[in-house]
Amino acid sequence: MNRTVMMALVIIFLDAMGIGIIMPVLPALLREFVGKANVAENFGVLLALYAMMQVIFAPLLGRWSDRIGRRPVLLLSLLGATLDYALMATASVVWVLYLGRLIAGITGATGAVAASTIADVTPEESRTHWFGMMGACFGGGMIAGPVIGGFAGQLSVQAPFMFAAAINGLAFLVSLFILHETHNANQVSDEIKNETINETTSSIREMISPLSGLLVVFFIIQLIGQIPATLWVLFGEERFVWDGVMVGVSLAVFGLTHALFQGLAAGFIAKHLGDQKAIVVGILADGCGLLLLAVITQSWMVWPVVLLLACGGITLPALQGIISVRVGQVAQGQLQGLLTSLTHLTGVIGPLIFAFLYSATHESWNGWVWIVGCGLYVVALTILRFFYPGRAAHPKNQSNSQPFL
Repeated sequence: MNRTVMMALVIIFLDAMGIGIIMPVLPALLREFVGKANVAENFGVLLALYAMMQVIFAPLLGRWSDRIGRRPVLLLSLLGATLDYALMATASVVWVLYLGRLIAGITGATGAVAASTIADVTPEESRTHWFGMMGACFGGGMIAGPVIGGFAGQLSVQAPFMFAAAINGLAFLVSLFILHETHNANQVSDEIKNETINETTSSIREMISPLSGLLVVFFIIQLIGQIPATLWVLFGEERFVWDGVMVGVSLAVFGLTHALFQGLAAGFIAKHLGDQKAIVVGILADGCGLLLLAVITQSWMVWPVVLLLACGGITLPALQGIISVRVGQVAQGQLQGLLTSLTHLTGVIGPLIFAFLYSATHESWNGWVWIVGCGLYVVALTILRFFYPGRAAHPKNQSNSQPFL
């Protein structure tokens, strides 16, 4: 494996681990500053603040990585995360927590630039495999993080934040010596190098136009992913009367199976069926899983359904691979930043939509929210069936102008 690709995957794992480490103890830290009664609203605002900064700045940082290279932007992101966790570990007033999250959100281009780095050095036919490995590394970090955070939290409420700062700081130092630049700045025109913020925004709009249908599908699939992320615990407690242990086990199995399918199965399926058919297989598997979740009544039935949902995890790597191939090398950072922005946008609006829907319907039948997810998949498949991408966003890829399905 290319050492730079390996380092990019390690950085994604550590980035996710840092998030996972602090999430279980962030409410406890907030409680020290705002009191028990105000924890929920401050917790929500902190999460939304980070996500909104990502929505705004991820495409800009991605474009910046196209102009000056991946390495400096990735180092900036790691440094921003280190500063964020250090501020939260040493905060004495609540506004410092907000400052830390603001900095992390503005500089947080780790996932986008790591994806661009991988796209720079991997052949087009294997991108789905490597994007799947990215998802697996992120999932692995999110599984390991809460475990580490839980143990570190036994020392003090600040200890997990110190640990997260340490691992991101270590990743920064290691990257200084190991991470090589993968983006050829000589391929970037003077016009791109010298463009203003307004010109950058305009170039993002120009890139979106020929990819609009695929980007809408990407957004829809990410939005559907917010249904279990938001309601898995509530649904399990209400439908199957799960206790805390069962909730924890189910979440661990859910995350582990997704990581395994993305890391091992996505590339294999795409290699043998092609990216387009892999997307359809993933959508059908996840859609069937959502439909079954709506109607099953016994707790043991969840486990085979989880395998279907995990198979659905191959969809996004395959879709990301197809979109990446349709964009020239000089715009990979801009593209991956845009995808990161869309992902975080679904993280802002998805929980609001689906939590409200569940609250409004669960007393009559708590399966409606999964049916809505199936309906969104029908919309996505319809777009893929009738979407003609026209000319690719890069002249090299104009041969890819055929209908998607």
